[in-house]
Amino acid sequence: MRARVGDHLVVEGPRDDMHRRIAEVTQVRGNEGAPPYRVRWLDEDADTETLVYPGPDAHIEEKPAGR
Repeated sequence: MRARVGDHLVVEGPRDDMHRRIAEVTQVRGNEGAPPYRVRWLDEDADTETLVYPGPDAHIEEKPAGR
């Protein structure tokens, strides 16, 4: 998995009754875009950031165009 600042980290819900979560990558801490990532979850307080080591249920979506 490789990411850049501004990309979205998408974590799929492990069950049908759990929603997917999306975060914006604010810092890449690994080498050459590798995890861990500091992210800002889009469904929470915009000032809260978390350090994430994504699991197999996660993927990266490239930075949205125009941002």
